[in-house]
Amino acid sequence: MITDAKWICAPADLGEVCPVFSKEIRTKGPVKKAVLLVSATGVYEAKINDTRVGNFILAPGCTSYRTRLQYQRYDVTAMLAKENRLCICLGKGWYRGRISENDKRIHETPGAVIAELVIEYEDGSVCSVITDASWSVCTSRILFSDLYDGETYNASAPIKEIGFAAVCSSISVDTLILQEGEIVTEHERLKPVRIFTTPRGEQVIDFGQNIAGYVALTVTAKEGERIVLSHAEVLDAEGNFYTQNYRSAKSKLTYICREGHQTYHPFFTYFGFQYVRIDEYPGDIHAADFTAVAIYSDMKRTGYLETGDQKINKLYQNTLWSLLDNFIDIPTDCPQRDERMGWLGDAQVFAKTASYYYDTKRFFAKWLSDLRAEQREDGSVPDTVPNFWLLTRSSTAWGDAMTIIPWQLYLMFGDREILESNYEAMKRWVDFMTRDSLDEYLWTCADDSDLMWRKHYGDWLALDAPEGSYRGVTPDNFIASAFYAYSTELLIKAGHVLGKDMVEYEALYRNIVSTFQKTFTEYTTQTECVLALYFHLTDHVAETAKLLHDMIVQNGCKLKTGFVGTPYLLYALSENGYAKTAYSLLMQEDYPSWLYEVNHGATTIWEHWDGIRDDGSLWSADMNSYNHYAYGAVVDWLYSVAAGIRPNEERPGFQEVTIAPVPDRRLGYMRVSLDTAYGTVTSFWQYEGDKVCYEITTPVKATIVIDGKKCDVERGTYRFLTKLFG
Repeated sequence: MITDAKWICAPADLGEVCPVFSKEIRTKGPVKKAVLLVSATGVYEAKINDTRVGNFILAPGCTSYRTRLQYQRYDVTAMLAKENRLCICLGKGWYRGRISENDKRIHETPGAVIAELVIEYEDGSVCSVITDASWSVCTSRILFSDLYDGETYNASAPIKEIGFAAVCSSISVDTLILQEGEIVTEHERLKPVRIFTTPRGEQVIDFGQNIAGYVALTVTAKEGERIVLSHAEVLDAEGNFYTQNYRSAKSKLTYICREGHQTYHPFFTYFGFQYVRIDEYPGDIHAADFTAVAIYSDMKRTGYLETGDQKINKLYQNTLWSLLDNFIDIPTDCPQRDERMGWLGDAQVFAKTASYYYDTKRFFAKWLSDLRAEQREDGSVPDTVPNFWLLTRSSTAWGDAMTIIPWQLYLMFGDREILESNYEAMKRWVDFMTRDSLDEYLWTCADDSDLMWRKHYGDWLALDAPEGSYRGVTPDNFIASAFYAYSTELLIKAGHVLGKDMVEYEALYRNIVSTFQKTFTEYTTQTECVLALYFHLTDHVAETAKLLHDMIVQNGCKLKTGFVGTPYLLYALSENGYAKTAYSLLMQEDYPSWLYEVNHGATTIWEHWDGIRDDGSLWSADMNSYNHYAYGAVVDWLYSVAAGIRPNEERPGFQEVTIAPVPDRRLGYMRVSLDTAYGTVTSFWQYEGDKVCYEITTPVKATIVIDGKKCDVERGTYRFLTKLFG
């Protein structure tokens, strides 16, 4: 057990230099099996005989460190020789980097590693080598490394022996847990699409895609020559390198060369970037010497989608990239600026979309464990997990990740364990809203309208926000009460699956809906209509749907919704007789729209609808990420409505499936496939003259709905041809 080992740290303060802990190990005979267990208060890279152990980038990952710290288990049997040297290099990572500086209890924890090598010999004997005071410590050539600020590496720096390790008795082994989530690994490798000089005279590499990762270098140089690279997502209106939206994150890579031919990539940091400015470089610059390496959690791809509209296809790919760039062990808001937090609001609106693209069950299950760990005694949850910023409030639509994500994962993957693990936390969240309200059966609070940062975030970044505000005009009490109802409904559904007595909560839900309808009798914003429709809170469905449709048409067939309303907007329309309006919004190209971003060269999803304006000017540098997946939640509408592939609540995880495509001539055709635990579901439709051709394949029992006509089928491939009228 790794808990038999000791936490060890450097015996002296090395400043910013990353230390290396090492142990000489001599095997006593033929090895049958060898397993290495490792963790760190930071991030680590382990090597045996100068060969890297495993391929986990930024191990041991990001968790709520106060109560949960992962350790990894590696099979290293094939790596052992007669004489061995086990080394563990330690960086700051999330644990002790600038990202956690608000949480002094975590941030000021000593940099330490813990490890155990268990060797089983062919003769049946077992030997364990654990971290203790007998390990040696030396410096590495990593002079500085931080997730926000980058890395400095001196390839010719002398290695200094520091002495023997110190045992850190102040660090507990009680928080150690075996790896739960997907590991983070290297994936796509991109070459430059161009190297150019900006109007300001800067030498810039364009990799053609906004990614999260780092640049790998190959160079021939003299000892002491320097390579300095800065990172950016976009160029400004004049075509110059732009980093103001990174705020305080330096995002700089400095490599000090040794003599001769050499390669390097960062060890303990990553960047969000498409462009790299070459601030210093020895000799001529060659595109072949630079490779952008994408890193993200190693999930299994399951969903694929293609349409007859190349701009929609690009939107789909942009959403995919934003997913990958922000799924680096936790679901972050953005990968580039001094933030990269696991915001609950972003995660809950996108979890369903992500689960159509990838098998996200393990990824989210691990993060939900951190969410439960961060839940407070009163049932509230912080707005980010892990809560590195020590946020004290608990906002509607953000905290509802506690109920929404477990239910979405259950529907998509059919695993009761997801609900069993999270049910009590879901219940505590609903109970918190019940107690926290000023009014019974609603979630209301005092109107602190003068405060930018009040209790709730509201319809964040909605386009009906007053000048100078990030918050839309939809009242907080409306949004909070709507999500209170929705979370209560999901809790009831989860309880029924688990065989719980839900009578109390069923009565609560009825009272919430009734009180909501009596309190909120008029809808004046698009988001109000959307939430009332999607959460089934209005008793005037047809009138509310028409009102939403009319609001959109009167706005030039454009949306005004923000983070709260946008994910449900197309559903609210298509499920209530306005599918054509939903398609018109989807395919709108003028600002604000999804395709506006595509037309302005986006390769990921933007945080703001007008992140780049028509004149090339950029939105506020204060909060302007160009890699923010929240608005990409529209893709789950493409999967589940346009292609029509939905899991059945009664037989979740696609044990049975409903396939009810909603085609539109403007899209031409749509081809979707989804790999499930029971086989691959496909949905294809195409316009041919005055007819629509469908081809549907299901590996399980399915309900197919074509033009409102329903048929129940067994597994197989089915073809339909329908004639259009009118």
